[in-house]
Amino acid sequence: MSFSRQSKIEILKTKIEDDTSALSFLSGLFHSCGEVGKNGSHYFVTIVSDIEELFQYVKEIVKRLYGNNIDEKISENYLINKNTFYEMTFDVENFQQLLLDVGVIDFSNGISFVFDLNKNLLIEDNACRSFIKGVYIGCSTSSIKFSEGALKSESTGYHLEFVSKNHNFLLEFSSILANYNIIGKIFERKGDFVYYLKDVNAIIDILALIGANESVLALNNELVTRELRNKVNRQVNCINANINKTVEASLKQVDAINTIISTIGLESLSEDLQEVAMLRLANQEESLDELLKLSTIKLTRSGLNHRFRKLIKIAKELEE
Repeated sequence: MSFSRQSKIEILKTKIEDDTSALSFLSGLFHSCGEVGKNGSHYFVTIVSDIEELFQYVKEIVKRLYGNNIDEKISENYLINKNTFYEMTFDVENFQQLLLDVGVIDFSNGISFVFDLNKNLLIEDNACRSFIKGVYIGCSTSSIKFSEGALKSESTGYHLEFVSKNHNFLLEFSSILANYNIIGKIFERKGDFVYYLKDVNAIIDILALIGANESVLALNNELVTRELRNKVNRQVNCINANINKTVEASLKQVDAINTIISTIGLESLSEDLQEVAMLRLANQEESLDELLKLSTIKLTRSGLNHRFRKLIKIAKELEE
């Protein structure tokens, strides 16, 4: 199950008892994924979602506030990207008061969909959080994919976006989030408008704001996992770099010693250079520190390195 879907289902496990907050939730849901349709002379508003748990959640709210029963159905194009989509229809005749209360229908000039938000539903903090919750369920998508282990790298970046056909709606939605110090960006993509966040802390703030505490915990754990994985990778890279450096230096030293052997012989060197040369030939894969432990001459690391540089210089002069 995707992180986005899992977080939405988690949110729906918490009931909204306050009536104003319940209406704010419906308002966010209708504005984010509702559409006005017409069948003959009858108008209706539909909500389509692949979160099946959403419809029972909405049913309970509508039943409690208005006494109306709602039936959902599988939409005609019910299978999209292996997801089943469900459609909930609110005809204007039976749900007129509901649609007016949540601020999605205007009767001043016929019947039209209202894109501006009902500010009266967004006065209290709890109502604002419920509105954000409705929008999150209605039009949010996420590319977040968790890594299964600390050393695996299948995880993706942190990206959360809200997609809508209406630019003004996303502007108003972004203003609501800005009141909670959550700042995103809006851009246009293939005829849609997208409000997106790439800052993982902002994503965590939204999840905490709408009560997705398990998702917050999971995302924080993922942060720790990725940090650990990156730390291990840096350490491994550092070790590999040091190994490569040691091998490269050793090969260069062995080549120089072999050049001396094939030309003037090791016996032509001073005793300390002879011992260093023999030590390297016998331990070609060891680092300078390991060679110091094996040497019978009391040398420092810089002293040993100096002698190797001297051997390389002699070999270079012989080659020239």
